[in-house]
Amino acid sequence: MRAAVLHAHGSAPAYADHADQVAGEGEVLVRVTAAPVVPLDLLCASGTSYFGARALPYVPGVQGVGEVVSGGDLPPGTRVFVATSAGMADGDGALAELCVVPASAVVALPREEADVDDVALAALGLSGVAAWQSLAWRAGLRPGESVVVLGAGGAVGQAAIGAARAQGAGRVVAVCRSGGSAGRARAQGPNAVVEIGEPDPAGLTEALRDALPDGADVVIDPVFGWVAEAALPAMAPGGRLVNLGGSASDAATLSSAGLRGRGLSLLGYTNNALTADQRAEALGAVARLAADGLVGVAHEARPLADVEEVWRAQQAGGSGVRQVLVP
Repeated sequence: MRAAVLHAHGSAPAYADHADQVAGEGEVLVRVTAAPVVPLDLLCASGTSYFGARALPYVPGVQGVGEVVSGGDLPPGTRVFVATSAGMADGDGALAELCVVPASAVVALPREEADVDDVALAALGLSGVAAWQSLAWRAGLRPGESVVVLGAGGAVGQAAIGAARAQGAGRVVAVCRSGGSAGRARAQGPNAVVEIGEPDPAGLTEALRDALPDGADVVIDPVFGWVAEAALPAMAPGGRLVNLGGSASDAATLSSAGLRGRGLSLLGYTNNALTADQRAEALGAVARLAADGLVGVAHEARPLADVEEVWRAQQAGGSGVRQVLVP
């Protein structure tokens, strides 16, 4: 089969021949129709991540959409989403014509979501899962509560805007950089967009207080750093900040008095903590919303053969538009 094959840590995968995949006991063979290149793929392939340097060569790709070929309890031809451990453990991932995954990592996609093409679903993927469950499960969002989405021009941020509205948020405020990021955030229909540039915590706090005079009940935070520092003083008593990442910085300086005085909660989130049922629930929810045009992630389809070009562009910072590779 043809696949994106990583031969050296820190380099870009090459489009090359790779051994055909065969499903073993408890595994499913899937014909991949669309798989995105996501930050976790690049982190794992660097060989410097907290997962360690995995055995080479391997096929990256921690997620994708496709059809069952054989194995498991689902009939051949079933449309599915798959999550792989490529780069986190030894073995191959979804950036290939075929991939093998444990049956527990396969989620059937009901046919009522057929109005969403495979590329759009792959672009949402685990970002949509994180957006949905960071709100529903980790933050315990209640109808009518206000939500601030930091990093709203990124994939998780875009998905979180629509997910918050679908879960009954009273007001959703998006925080993102100017330009393309702001355009992607606005496309998801928040009540307000706060644009940021160089670090200005006081200015951002003031802008958030203007947008939400009663404070934010929930903050979805994939960025951390100074942006999270600025969001905390603009939170309502009993507010919850859910951190999903540190794209701005891995560190932030927080006020103990501010946390204690208003009873704020800081909560960490990772998709790895979800049960299979929670992942399936979230995928079903965001797929239905996507079918109705209520949630999405800006994306571009590219042939799998372009993997080296796409990968190097992502290493250089990319355009902010999710790249989805099609075998």
